Amino acid sequence: MIYNDVYILAVLSLLIAASEWLVRRTVLKHVGTALVVILLTAVVANLGLLPTGSTDENPVAAYDWIFGVVAPLSILWLLLKVNLRDVLRAGLPIIALFLIGSAGTMAGVLVGMWLVDGPESIGPLYNALGGMFVGTYTGGSVNFNALALNYEVIREGVLYGGAVVVDNIITTGWMIATLALPRVLGPLWARRVQDEAAPERGDVLLGIEEDTESMHPMDVALVLALGLGAVWISDLASEALAGLGVALPSIIILTILALVLAQIPAITRLQGARTLAMYAVYLFLAVIGAFCDLKALGGIGQLGITLLLFATTIAVVHGLVTFGAGRLLRIDLDITAVASQANIGGSTSALALARSLGREDLVLPAVLIGALGNALGTFLGFWTSEQLLPWLL
Repeated sequence: MIYNDVYILAVLSLLIAASEWLVRRTVLKHVGTALVVILLTAVVANLGLLPTGSTDENPVAAYDWIFGVVAPLSILWLLLKVNLRDVLRAGLPIIALFLIGSAGTMAGVLVGMWLVDGPESIGPLYNALGGMFVGTYTGGSVNFNALALNYEVIREGVLYGGAVVVDNIITTGWMIATLALPRVLGPLWARRVQDEAAPERGDVLLGIEEDTESMHPMDVALVLALGLGAVWISDLASEALAGLGVALPSIIILTILALVLAQIPAITRLQGARTLAMYAVYLFLAVIGAFCDLKALGGIGQLGITLLLFATTIAVVHGLVTFGAGRLLRIDLDITAVASQANIGGSTSALALARSLGREDLVLPAVLIGALGNALGTFLGFWTSEQLLPWLL
């Protein structure tokens, strides 16, 4: 296994280029670049050509940098083109479905833990593990690790490592599912009002024209300086507020900064933000694919099968609840998919999904409900660990 960061970034970039070529030139245009990037990288990583994760024992600085810097950059750059009037149209339905999806996640944890007989197959930490999955499928890895640290699951190497592997596999699988479901379910989906921003089902949106810009080196330099500076300021502000006892995630601060900057005509006219944003999004999705480590799952034996069954049950129940509610409430299918992805995958993957579906109006709502999940995830996780699971089992 090669852990050189220059090599890793070169391979990831090559896979993105290959995915774009396949989508433009082959029948994979019906699949979309985002999905092809995930699948192609997952295959390459499981063949041993890329690392399948970043751990304390084998850190991969390139992956950590993509998660910590590139993903926030993509959010800021895409938000520079946001039309706030479109956001207001999608706001209330997507928030409602996100909260319903969170309830679906908790229901999935209860059903999954009952199905695998958690106290017997997992042991005394079954309730902590359930809370961790509620946290991560409401907010993200920050919530997952907060519960793992509190209940000292992190000291149980096999259980914690297996949970991380399974979480990554399900996250990858759900990104694939939410990319595919709007295409599959579209003809059967009744909507209250035909949204003008929604593409007609069957249309193939390659985004070539939208993602192609003429850029001068000065444009690129300004867009990079703007993005990197905003991420740095957001992190500093979040740390300063934490020191004052105010918990405000940096992603919220970054979103506010992006919306303020988007109102300045000179900034919105800058060329290169969209193109760089899409490259950053595809880098993030490529790492999501690389983290789908099938070999590691097989290496932890029966516990791995138990954890995979448990996590798959969570995703299935969550999906049935969320998409069922969307269908009953006649909410747009794209909104339903983005809300679900914000639950399971978080802000950046929900943003990537909105962009892949051709729904620029859902980019900001995707980021905001993902941030809402970060705020709620740990609380819901603790409630599940302390109240729901002990009550059921």
